[in-house]
Amino acid sequence: MRFTGVGLVMLAAICWGLSGGIAAILMNKGWDPIVISFYRGAVGFLCFLPWFLLRFKENWILSPRLYIWSLLAGVGVAGNFTFYAFSIQASSIAVAVTLMYTAPVFVLLISFLLGIEHSTWFKWGCISGVLMGITLLTGVYNIDSISVSLLGAAAGLAAGLSYAMFIFGFKNASSIGRPQTTLTIAFFSFCIILFLFADNGEVTSVMTSADLGWFLLLGIVGAGVSFIFYVIGIRKTTPTTASIVAMVEPVTASLFGVLLLGDYLTIIQLLGMVLILVTVTILSMKQFD
Repeated sequence: MRFTGVGLVMLAAICWGLSGGIAAILMNKGWDPIVISFYRGAVGFLCFLPWFLLRFKENWILSPRLYIWSLLAGVGVAGNFTFYAFSIQASSIAVAVTLMYTAPVFVLLISFLLGIEHSTWFKWGCISGVLMGITLLTGVYNIDSISVSLLGAAAGLAAGLSYAMFIFGFKNASSIGRPQTTLTIAFFSFCIILFLFADNGEVTSVMTSADLGWFLLLGIVGAGVSFIFYVIGIRKTTPTTASIVAMVEPVTASLFGVLLLGDYLTIIQLLGMVLILVTVTILSMKQFD
């Protein structure tokens, strides 16, 4: 049972890593990041909807709090997907996915502000470690030769903050309703939000484009199937194990970028990436001791 859970979480993380590569391919073809993000979530929504409708009477409940938290989750997913895509466009997959994994730091800071957790030297040490890793990864220590654009770094951190928002939204909503209900409401709101910001002409042109298959693959792999894997898998394993296994995502994304897209990372960037991932992993493990 536990092995099954770990396997499903690992599959979800691999899918998320691969989705970054697929998004990069579409951006290289000239598609707008917002349109790419919209289709990723929209196809995901179409995957969740049948799961929700399968037992509609059991899944649907009338709760304003469920709608509010699910809407917050949808905003977080919309921001995460969109900023992640912009970060890939402005920097690289490896940088984008690593900065996105600063999400636990944002969760920790918000927990401090809300009084959910107490401030400790260990936790502030973890935050310092992540910030040092970001400095090495982005090259901001060298003003004359910044290796990652400010836009790329800012978008990557915004993706992490949005991911933290999704964590809080999903955690609170799932305590009220079932996961499939939360995911369906969240991704429905996601579609509405991004449709308002997307170029409607470009959104329509995707349907008759030769790249439609890539968009469908992105949505199925990067949202639909991956989130279903994760929701089922995390029920069969501990949060600590799931958080560690999820680190397969940046490894997958980085390998995709280096091997297939020609991305290049310097030794200092690699050290920064390792520092971030190690610190976030230790922090995640400590949270669930």
